[in-house]
Amino acid sequence: MNHTITEVHTAVSGGIGLITLNRPKALNALSLPMVRALLATLQAWRDDAGVFAVAIRGSNKIGRPGSPEALFGGFCAGGDIRFFHQAALAGDPALDDFFTEEYTLNHLIHNYPKPYIAFMDGIVMGGGMGISQGARLRIVTERTKMAMPETGIGLFPDVGGGYFLSRCPGHVGEYLALTGDTIGGSQAVAWGLADVCVPSEALPALWGSLQTQGSAENLQQWIATNVIAAHAIHAGTEAEIDIKNCAAFGHGGVSSIVAALEASGTKPARAMAATLRHRSPLMLHVVLEQVRRARSMTLADDLRMERDLVQHCFYTAHLDRSGVNSETVEGIRALAIDKDYKPVWNPARIADVTPDMVAPFFVSPWPKGSHPLKDLV
Repeated sequence: MNHTITEVHTAVSGGIGLITLNRPKALNALSLPMVRALLATLQAWRDDAGVFAVAIRGSNKIGRPGSPEALFGGFCAGGDIRFFHQAALAGDPALDDFFTEEYTLNHLIHNYPKPYIAFMDGIVMGGGMGISQGARLRIVTERTKMAMPETGIGLFPDVGGGYFLSRCPGHVGEYLALTGDTIGGSQAVAWGLADVCVPSEALPALWGSLQTQGSAENLQQWIATNVIAAHAIHAGTEAEIDIKNCAAFGHGGVSSIVAALEASGTKPARAMAATLRHRSPLMLHVVLEQVRRARSMTLADDLRMERDLVQHCFYTAHLDRSGVNSETVEGIRALAIDKDYKPVWNPARIADVTPDMVAPFFVSPWPKGSHPLKDLV
């Protein structure tokens, strides 16, 4: 069985549901049609006795679409931020639909009753993390570039980012969420954001081999022997950033985190502090609160909180800002529209953000019982 949607290719082979993201010129950034295609496909396969597992990969810009050289090398760069910008300025309700349906998809993947395997080669950022972190098996490579870079566009690490980042060791979650720094495959394994790091040249053979397992039981044995055990040494590569370097992110507030980093005197700490000073001051405060709240939340509650947050990001009523005046639209403008890389943040300084600016982000804009994600459990 094969079914092709322009930007999402699906097939079933040997009882394995196969998904290939096929929007390489946009680094497989997720559009609303792609989110809907993924959601519908996974719901159908969940109830299909002929499918006992699912695997997902991305295509890249090398070679013609569908050719061997075009497969792997790029997973997913996140949500389509150009669409976010356009829809926010136009007041398009599709923007609200996107986040509600994307978070529903993220929840489904985390709770999928069949093995879901993510081949996280190349760029894995933002929404790409949302469709991979809930996987039963998360495969990365030496080419993996992983990040939740949303504070750089006046947003926050959504798609369940509060949930999975807060469960990293120590204060790694705060570090990744606030800075948006990119990490490699071995670092992702060390910090619990991937299960195994394999050489990228091994991916085509693994993709082919998983389709020959014949049953869920054989697949589990194959994962343990041919993936995890076979690549354990590769996965054990020394991590680039020690957890100790993230200790400053345990301080009480953003200003004290920056002060601690600058006072430490180490090169990595100074680089982290410099990065923070380029991020949205407002969203740094919101994100720190998000991650710390999420640490004690279920995934469903975290996704509901994030749905509240994203609504406030585009319609910031308590600051009388929306559309072109919102922090998020300004951040996207600077990065992806005008590409001047000079966002005008409001407030401009970390020290100028007050608790009264932050607290309303965590008040749901929907009455109790009317939340768009009320049915998630």
